Amino acid sequence: MNKKRETRLKRHRRIRMRMQGVTEKPRLIFHRSLNNLSATVVDDTQNKVLFSFSTLNKEIKEKMPSFGNIKAAQFFGEVFAQKAKEKGISKIVFDRAGYLYHGRVKAFAEALRKQGLEF
Repeated sequence: MNKKRETRLKRHRRIRMRMQGVTEKPRLIFHRSLNNLSATVVDDTQNKVLFSFSTLNKEIKEKMPSFGNIKAAQFFGEVFAQKAKEKGISKIVFDRAGYLYHGRVKAFAEALRKQGLEF
């Protein structure tokens, strides 16, 4: 495993010790790779995945050629927020999974806030 990944996972473990999603306010886990983004909403008290969405889904993949940039992260955040609201999720705990709050992570989070998700 490379050094960057190790430090990210170490940071994620440290953050997770203090962060927990409950039924009223589930945890949103954000993951980014070089070319794609994914987000999952989890209720930690019941150990259940409430909702999951990725840029690999057919309906979203058609609308953007690549998801490795900030503009695509903003678009993904807007679409994800709409889908989450349809599922009845309005308040979340944002888990950035050890990624720095910068670039695509920040763009995704700000797009969620614009669409009305509270965290």
